[in-house]
Amino acid sequence: MAVELQIPSAGESITEVQIGAWLKSEGDYVERDEFVVEIETDKASMELPSPVSGFVRRLLHQPGDIVPVGATIAEIEESDQKPAGSEAEKKSAAAGSDAATAESTAATATMERPGHVMPAAQRVIEQQGLDAASIKPTGPGGRVLKEDAERAAQQKTASSPAATPADASTDGNGARQEDAVPMTMLRRRIAQRLVESQQTAALLTTFNEIDMSAVMALRKERGEAFLKKYGVKLGFMSFFVKAAIDALKLVPAANAEIRDDSIVYKNYYDIGIAVSTDQGLVVPVVRNTERLSFAEVEQKIGDLAVRARDRKIAVEELQGGTFTITNGGIFGSLMSTPIVNPPQSAILGLHAINERPVAIDGQVVVRPMMYVALTYDHRIIDGRESVTFLKRIKECVEDPARMLIEV
Repeated sequence: MAVELQIPSAGESITEVQIGAWLKSEGDYVERDEFVVEIETDKASMELPSPVSGFVRRLLHQPGDIVPVGATIAEIEESDQKPAGSEAEKKSAAAGSDAATAESTAATATMERPGHVMPAAQRVIEQQGLDAASIKPTGPGGRVLKEDAERAAQQKTASSPAATPADASTDGNGARQEDAVPMTMLRRRIAQRLVESQQTAALLTTFNEIDMSAVMALRKERGEAFLKKYGVKLGFMSFFVKAAIDALKLVPAANAEIRDDSIVYKNYYDIGIAVSTDQGLVVPVVRNTERLSFAEVEQKIGDLAVRARDRKIAVEELQGGTFTITNGGIFGSLMSTPIVNPPQSAILGLHAINERPVAIDGQVVVRPMMYVALTYDHRIIDGRESVTFLKRIKECVEDPARMLIEV
């Protein structure tokens, strides 16, 4: 009996998804709950498991297709009869054998034959003229991922003679090349929301600079003990999250939103932390940050960031933030103007820490300085409030004890 693989509901506001990479081909045997296909929504990516064990009879859509929620995308012929020599059968046989022997056999098999090449990786292989068999796979089941192909391409480039300017823009026949790659749903959604923010809000950005000496000294003094006790590093982000909560309490409009003809002030602090992934920028939300300790903030940020990059984050974890922090400093950005994530009214941008000469008590000294930026909706936040907000951030980070005694 054929069972339909359908697109499940992925969230209240999501009505369609984009087919990503098929993890199984027609004729393949698939176990129940084994992943069959990657799908992308405008908020996140996820893998869709098979509802039954059996053979993939038909794949009804191609990678890149946009399909509505509830649509059938594949048919699976239900069967408990595993094909001879299938991976499922090998796993069953190996289960009763010595674990060390099974591990050795699997490793040998992986070395002897190339893993399944994912569609995105195949495109890179074809564009770069790579040998798929020579690429070391890191994906589940020995699959060659896009990242594996890109790594191999970089190694090939590094080992080849430097290209001339003509080589960089032409092929062997002297023809200039262009590649048209469809935008993912996530990238299209990011573009849509950024344009929406620019068109619907009166955005303005205010800057300040922060001496990071105190935080850096505290991390150096307590970082090792913090890591040993909590199993997570004491990063800069927890200081800025705590400082932001302090500043949001002082300037409630920065934690508010415009809803119809009303300003809705929120007495809880769900802070979005921007995370860069290979699919684009996503903003997981840390809920009720005012109730969390420094360690809990670091743990939650780390967990959300890892799952966002691994495409294992739930849609609900990307929704409902009241304020956002983005850190361009990890990429070396010295100064930028972040864009507000609607319907929020403000976003805090962090930047690179650089040693600069500054005047303190009449003396010129060198200190680790960071520029910070607050982009805000001028419809509900005035210039005085934005300056007050950043000044409070500066006070809290330069003197972290303030956050403990709330002065």
